[in-house]
Amino acid sequence: MPRRTPLVAAALLASAALALTACTGGGSSPSSSKAAADPNATVNVRLVLEPGNLDIRQTAGAALDQILVDNVYQGLVSRTPDEKIVPALASDWTVSPDGLTYTFTLREGVTFDDGQALTPEDVVWSLQTRKDTAAWSDSGRLANVATIAAEGQKITLTLTKPDSSLLWNLTGRAGIILKKDDTVDYKTKANGTGPFVLTSWKQGDSITFQRNDKYWGTKAKAKEIVWDYIPDNQAALNGALAGELDVVTGFDANLKKQVEANGDFALKLGSATDKFVLAMNQKSGPLADKRVRQAIRQAIDHDAIVKANGSGVPLYGPIPKPDPGYEDLSKVAPYNPDAAKKLLADAGQKNLSLTLTMPSFYGTTIPQLLVSDLNKVGITLKVNSVDFSTWLQDVYTNQDYQLSLVDHAEARDFENWANPDYYFTYDNPQVQNLYAQSLAATSETDATNDLSQAARIVSNDMAADWLFNWNSVVAVATNVSGMPVDNINARINAAQLTKSKG
Repeated sequence: MPRRTPLVAAALLASAALALTACTGGGSSPSSSKAAADPNATVNVRLVLEPGNLDIRQTAGAALDQILVDNVYQGLVSRTPDEKIVPALASDWTVSPDGLTYTFTLREGVTFDDGQALTPEDVVWSLQTRKDTAAWSDSGRLANVATIAAEGQKITLTLTKPDSSLLWNLTGRAGIILKKDDTVDYKTKANGTGPFVLTSWKQGDSITFQRNDKYWGTKAKAKEIVWDYIPDNQAALNGALAGELDVVTGFDANLKKQVEANGDFALKLGSATDKFVLAMNQKSGPLADKRVRQAIRQAIDHDAIVKANGSGVPLYGPIPKPDPGYEDLSKVAPYNPDAAKKLLADAGQKNLSLTLTMPSFYGTTIPQLLVSDLNKVGITLKVNSVDFSTWLQDVYTNQDYQLSLVDHAEARDFENWANPDYYFTYDNPQVQNLYAQSLAATSETDATNDLSQAARIVSNDMAADWLFNWNSVVAVATNVSGMPVDNINARINAAQLTKSKG
């Protein structure tokens, strides 16, 4: 395993809106309201899937990153929804010309939620412990770091070889700074340096953040953010119409007319790096045959799936358009049911029956389309809809599946295709070498070219099918401002989120 990869598949954990129709509003900018903001406001935000625990160190799933990173926990650097790397606990940084030395200037006057001061020793300990503890998420992302040292407020990371992904990795879990020797129970509480303090978790209901009035930077605009976990879209709509919710993420745009009817809400459309991946277990059986995998890809009408969902764009490879290395790969396996039938015949497959295992919160729209498309070429598809914990155990951990459908929401996660131990079961040394080259590149252009070449090979190998690149759909109250709309399945920075009294 070249890297330990996070379960970004769980990132749609925050969004199960899979039956979408045309949306109004949109754009990539946060929502806005012209009325004066109420500094004592509570903003209630609907999310879909609640985390099992709050341990950001080692619990898989982007449900944690979505609300905890940036809001409660921070690193030396952070990132914007459009993937720009920006300062956080470090006020600035430099990179040596050879790409082997990264020097960060740690801010002074930063404290943790419990009042303890952030020290350079905390930074060194956090990064070193992350690197040395395989059980901690993203430990492998620091594999190329040889030494971590502090001199005054200067933090220096020395690498064994260039790593073009290091700064990006430091914007996520790999870079989170914790208090050395902290005694907090990370599974139920938190102690970070961000603009919010986690004050309560009502399991099965909600998580509440309070504004951190001792925050080192610009204070959060709202006094309180309540993350309400409501899996059912109709229940979320009812909550919005009853005035119990101010923002509804993962919204079903089929309910657009209802939510906008009285003028209190508007539907917003944002960009995202979500990739709906139809994984194919290639270890054995019919899916070990590339011709069968290609037949499945060419049997699926991607345009029809996008039309049924009313949002997003078709995707034919492992890298979405917002990420480095994207290339239009639509010609690799274009929709062609007749070609799919011939491929199956050449593979000696008649009356093929396959099982699709997927989390139940995705609904029925896409599976029904897949059943219909595959049936037209002679494949019987059985859909096994399971709870997420079962999917994690059977598919993600045990790799006991034939086909699986999950949204991988995290940006720049191509590493999963270079990891033969990942649940995709894809193993191509050439792809692994190209990915390693992209990491070692000191030129952004070279790194991007390596990724693009590797992605084309993955698609040509028919390693999976990528149904579409999803767009986020959010219903926002008209008296709410500052709600991010881009990449909200990966993380939601709530510091600018506020509500007017009107």
